[in-house]
Amino acid sequence: MEHLAIPLLNGVVYGLLLFMVSAGLTLIFGMMGILNFAHASFYMLGAYFAYALQGAVGFWVAVAVSPLLVGAIGVLVERHVLRRVHRYGHAHELLVTFGLSFIIVELVKLFFGNYPVNYRVPADLDFAAFTLGGLDYPAYRLFMGIVAIGMFVAIYLLLSRTRVGIIVRSAIHRPEMAEALGHNVPRVFMGVFGVGAAMAGLAGAVAGAFYTTSPNMALELGVLVFVVVVIGGLGSLEGAMLASLLIGVVTSVAVGIDATPADLLVWLGAGDLAQDAAGILSLKISSLAASLPFALMLLVLLVRPSGLMGEKE
Repeated sequence: MEHLAIPLLNGVVYGLLLFMVSAGLTLIFGMMGILNFAHASFYMLGAYFAYALQGAVGFWVAVAVSPLLVGAIGVLVERHVLRRVHRYGHAHELLVTFGLSFIIVELVKLFFGNYPVNYRVPADLDFAAFTLGGLDYPAYRLFMGIVAIGMFVAIYLLLSRTRVGIIVRSAIHRPEMAEALGHNVPRVFMGVFGVGAAMAGLAGAVAGAFYTTSPNMALELGVLVFVVVVIGGLGSLEGAMLASLLIGVVTSVAVGIDATPADLLVWLGAGDLAQDAAGILSLKISSLAASLPFALMLLVLLVRPSGLMGEKE
């Protein structure tokens, strides 16, 4: 049981990290209809800003300031780039953000080099939270999970229980009415995009100290973030949380399974079928772990095209 507890806990924490990154993308798409290909690049910028600031102001201040800097960049991108192409449709927005992601990566390489930087967990959190099965569990992993849960609660309460949330939702569903009541709808959209970018920046600032901070980190996580959004349901914050946890747990547990799909067929009494099929059925599940999120996305799209918690059209 202890051997299963560690992968499950790792999967939950990794899923919460995925949520931290995908939450901003979900927020932006659900309220603005923009599928931002550069979103994972904001995640990377958060990590690099925190790394650059850590030596001067310390880890905690760096983690607090980095999302603000990334959010400011997001505001500028929406105001001076996306707003200009929004009237041409989603295809132009996709192409612009796709190109922007490459520009951000090249700028990071220009200033920080094409190699991982030495961004590490602070001494305050560099200890074992507890020991399970003879293994020390890092306290920083739990810290990442706590930050992600705090982000979910804060955004949910902001959108559902405050006047700001009412204004934002009215600007999305009834923009003409919101404008007639004196609210600046373009400014609301700009703020939403900035907050979404800041959320990705916070995820990068927190996760970059534990995982590798390199120019490839946006590419490594970027595709998976879109998978989370699709499985959870486009625009659903709760769906993004559910999908993130599901992907995190499934991937983490699968990495430790040395059995093959053929072994399962043998256990079910279909040994001859397993022997005849061979091929992919002979591969260990651990080697297929990276492909499982995409298989899960395909399954969800076949059964429920709107996602787990997306609105049915």
